[in-house]
Amino acid sequence: MKDTIVLYPAPGLSHLVSMVELGKLIIRHHSHAFSLTVLLISGNSFSSPAVDSYIDHVSQENPSIVFDHFPALPNPQSSLGNPLVTFFQSIRSNNPNLRHTLQTISNTSSIAALVIGFFCNPAFPVAGELNIPLYYYMPSGASALSFFIHLPKIHNQTDKSFRELGNTNIDIPGLSSIPASKMPQTLLDRSSEIYDEFLNMGTYFTKSRGIITNTFEALEPRAIEAVARETQAIFCVGPLVAEPRDQSSESYCLSWLDAQPRRSVVFLSFGSRGVFPAKQIAEIAAGLEKSGQRFLWVVRSPPVHDSGNRISLSATDDFDLESVMQEGFLDRTRDRGLVVKSWAPQVEVLNHESVGGFVTHCGWNSVLEAVCAGVPMLAWPLYAEQELNKVALVEEMKVAMPMEAAEEDGFVDAAEVEKQIRALMESEEGKKMKDRCREMREKALAAWAEDGSSKTALTKLAESWKRT
Repeated sequence: MKDTIVLYPAPGLSHLVSMVELGKLIIRHHSHAFSLTVLLISGNSFSSPAVDSYIDHVSQENPSIVFDHFPALPNPQSSLGNPLVTFFQSIRSNNPNLRHTLQTISNTSSIAALVIGFFCNPAFPVAGELNIPLYYYMPSGASALSFFIHLPKIHNQTDKSFRELGNTNIDIPGLSSIPASKMPQTLLDRSSEIYDEFLNMGTYFTKSRGIITNTFEALEPRAIEAVARETQAIFCVGPLVAEPRDQSSESYCLSWLDAQPRRSVVFLSFGSRGVFPAKQIAEIAAGLEKSGQRFLWVVRSPPVHDSGNRISLSATDDFDLESVMQEGFLDRTRDRGLVVKSWAPQVEVLNHESVGGFVTHCGWNSVLEAVCAGVPMLAWPLYAEQELNKVALVEEMKVAMPMEAAEEDGFVDAAEVEKQIRALMESEEGKKMKDRCREMREKALAAWAEDGSSKTALTKLAESWKRT
């Protein structure tokens, strides 16, 4: 009988998709040795038609991947502070469900490993109670991982919050120094409940059997080495990039790109959650127009009130594009630009031969998609660990240029947009960066070739599961 690998992703479509991609990888290469079960938290807060549709699709395409839903619990009370606190509370409150489900699976199969998502840290003690080997899955890169692992050490070096330290540089092994003020927004106050959650996570990382990361050795060698020194094992099995959506093949975006010259278009997209106020959208439009470059720009509806937050879970597709653009902008740029609402088929766009640059929020999935397509980037981080990713992209990997925002409010004016887009698309440094990106694309492909670093890492991971 096959041993079982249990995957436990944090709630939400993006977490689920990333973990399932890991599951597909395991099944593709080691289905002879392991069966796979994905555990899902239930409840109104974590269910959506998109999640249900995705699970149905995966179940039909990959019947060997079993999904097991926990019984629904009362929805936790929302935290008045950071919603991530509620998120962690939900994971913790489902530990009895996790324990019961693992015991049930153990009645019919030996569990070789429990692989938990980054945010499922409160589940760590359950694996210890049941003597099940626990591994973490980190969907982002080794640079951010190095920060989280070293957070307890950084914490012990000072009694001040990152916010109080301001522009004091923080040294992160494997990564260039970064000002304390650029740390993830949710961690700026060391007295907050969410800070304690991440501090605890940093400690548990080093106690796990190993960490599986969505990166590859040639992309982040210094950060990977730094993580390896602090953990029992790190398995770099990237790049894992989700499959394109079927409907995207008929997208108007791609038809428009077909008519553009090779490597002439700059693509601007800020993820499924990134938002800008109307004032910032206007500056981007002005900068694009003055740059003279061809562009494809994905615009999400601006928030009604600008709180300074650049992440939104409630942006709508139902908004008037003309009303958020500068007057006449769409008409004036019609011959060389296309603006679309909310979504574009990003993987296909980045791989289109007419695309020559990518303005990105530095979300790790977007980073890997650009790396795999060989497209250079302009790094414009908005939230979460994206400032860390920016430093890695610009200083370590040298596959991106920085978009510099004003220190006081994070605002980027039209002149900066124009300057950096021109530099990316026209300058000598931009040309050199394109060459580096093409080389990195080849290294990404080589990682999964025979004897490639990621294929070897997956083999070592499977061997560690067989030994336990």
